[in-house]
Amino acid sequence: MEDTTKDLLSQAQAVINLAASQEDLENIRIGFLGRNGKMNELMAGLLHVSPAQRGELGRVLNQAKREIELLLSKKEEDLLSASSNLYFDPTEPSIKPNLGHLHLITYAAREIMDIFERIGFVRVRHPEIDSDYYAFEALNMPAGHPARDEWETFYIADNLVITPHTSNGQVREMEKGYLPIKMINIARCGRRQSDVSHSQTFHQFEGLYIDKGVSIANLKGVLEYFARNFYGSGRQTRLRPYDFRFTEPSFEVDVTCGLCGGSGCSFCKGGWLELGGAGMVHPKVLRAGGIDPRKYSGFAFGWGVERTYMMKAELSIPDIRILYKNDLNFLEQF
Repeated sequence: MEDTTKDLLSQAQAVINLAASQEDLENIRIGFLGRNGKMNELMAGLLHVSPAQRGELGRVLNQAKREIELLLSKKEEDLLSASSNLYFDPTEPSIKPNLGHLHLITYAAREIMDIFERIGFVRVRHPEIDSDYYAFEALNMPAGHPARDEWETFYIADNLVITPHTSNGQVREMEKGYLPIKMINIARCGRRQSDVSHSQTFHQFEGLYIDKGVSIANLKGVLEYFARNFYGSGRQTRLRPYDFRFTEPSFEVDVTCGLCGGSGCSFCKGGWLELGGAGMVHPKVLRAGGIDPRKYSGFAFGWGVERTYMMKAELSIPDIRILYKNDLNFLEQF
């Protein structure tokens, strides 16, 4: 039986060397190592030898089986290597990996900044976690003032807040001591509100222009310029009187609806959509920043980046919170 095993191993080596495909190898494996293969036939013959010889012959058969398995594995690797080399073309373009893209909010912030840069506004950065002083007191909202209630603020400590608006950068910018000021601050903010038009985390862009002789006419001109460049030449803005503690006079800024063009529809109800707040910088805020309101005046506006972008006519985003859900089916549309 030992000689028979050696002959079987030699036969296996010969046919494996001649194999030209994976199919050939599979047929060889079944013929030698399958349930009814030649190796199992030899194993069955162990029942007819003496117990003294059975252990040694079993070791020889198992060794032969392992060698056949190694020969099959080596031949399979050779066939795969030859197959890949056969069809390799170094001049053929490779498969490009999937690449991500910027988030929709980043696109919006960059487009907004690009529009304001054309008329001289400069991008600045101010803290997204700030003291109560810059978030409220310096903006004419002292401790205990009821105007603070509408901001629904997240407090980290007694005197430290997640900024509920980007207006905390107004007095910080004035304190730099450079005039005139013409800045845009785009930053993340936080408030408790959460519904289809509000998210607890959101972004705002804050515009501030301070110089001698700045008027409401300048404010109106800048807002019209932005609306027509951001939404299209057919969109218009209007100012509605409002009350903000850090501007006087104060306004809510509306833009004509992109769906009906201002004629009124079920979405806008009256032809207009609210963008955000604006107004002339309050004299107390100017003084808090070290600027004499008898010599200088200015305007400020602060709008939500997400809300502003969702009002584009070609977009249909029913819920602002979907922007933060990391849903690839939604994000990959942009």
